[in-house]
Amino acid sequence: MQSKATTVAQYLAELPEDRRKAIEAVRRVILKHLDKDYQETMSYGMIGYVVPHSVYPPGYHCDPKLPLPFAGLASQKNHMSVYLMSVYSGEEKWFREQWARTGKKLDMGKCCVRFKKLEDVALDVIGEAIRRVPAKKYIEVYESVIKNSRKKPATKKAVKKAVAPKARKVAKKSTKRGK
Repeated sequence: MQSKATTVAQYLAELPEDRRKAIEAVRRVILKHLDKDYQETMSYGMIGYVVPHSVYPPGYHCDPKLPLPFAGLASQKNHMSVYLMSVYSGEEKWFREQWARTGKKLDMGKCCVRFKKLEDVALDVIGEAIRRVPAKKYIEVYESVIKNSRKKPATKKAVKKAVAPKARKVAKKSTKRGK
């Protein structure tokens, strides 16, 4: 559920008391561990933590008018979520291992950690995940990912050459049988 709130204070005021307390607790942990070059803002209808244009002028490649997103915190319809983009920067294995050590069940999508109540959250792991990725490191990883994703796709000729001759024979045989 995206909020129409324009400030973090408005966003928090909209929440039911139990969710507000949980979101505020996670927010305090994030702010405590957040590198000075990040900025808290409202982003995508939730509390966002971004690399502002003053630190990273190119902004977010999908929409350069937007600052580079780093993390998010939201109250959704059926759960609350912490979005940790840094998990994509080689931190996922570490994150999952650390969470497992807490004994708490991890409900995680790609970079989204879902929880129903504050007791479900490993706050120390969230804090450390935020602390481990200062803005400078995050920008470096982000730029390397963007650079690698912009390489030209392989041509048909290159793909054909890369396929082992034996695999091509098998493919030809199965195509003839299917006719």
